[in-house]
Amino acid sequence: MGSRVFIRTPDEDDWSVLLDLHQRSADFHAPWVSLAQDERGCKRYIQRCQAGTVEGLLICHGVDQALVGVVNLSQIFYGGFQSAYLGYYVSVAYAGQGLMTEGVTLAINHAFTTLKLHRLEANIQPGNADSLKLVARLGFTREGFSRQYLRVNGEWRDHERWAMTVESWSP
Repeated sequence: MGSRVFIRTPDEDDWSVLLDLHQRSADFHAPWVSLAQDERGCKRYIQRCQAGTVEGLLICHGVDQALVGVVNLSQIFYGGFQSAYLGYYVSVAYAGQGLMTEGVTLAINHAFTTLKLHRLEANIQPGNADSLKLVARLGFTREGFSRQYLRVNGEWRDHERWAMTVESWSP
């Protein structure tokens, strides 16, 4: 548990709080990410988390358990690779309060200690200054630039590639 937040996996009943966060924060997140805007999409996300397709973690406020944000560890590979992609987003209501720094820190610790991963990679659009500051603050290293890396909101977008290994992690 962080000083102000904790993380947990989503359960079936969380679809409505996810939907509320997604709808209230849609404009805030455009064009960085496209979040499910209906019940079906939120329930599909939770099903993927429960099936192990993605390690989804909800960042919750320590006082009232309100949903602060979401962290996803996806494309998890084991064996010689032991790596995953890190993605995250915050509720507009909690942006700029440092709660995501705490929550993503907990998720990174979970990835390295519980999941026993060796490397995390975060791909971030160059104009997403807040997200770039977050990974830099957490100790990620910029490794490169990927042109037209990911399709977001119907357009292929460039991304900066940032990564961290367990050896460089200090929670």
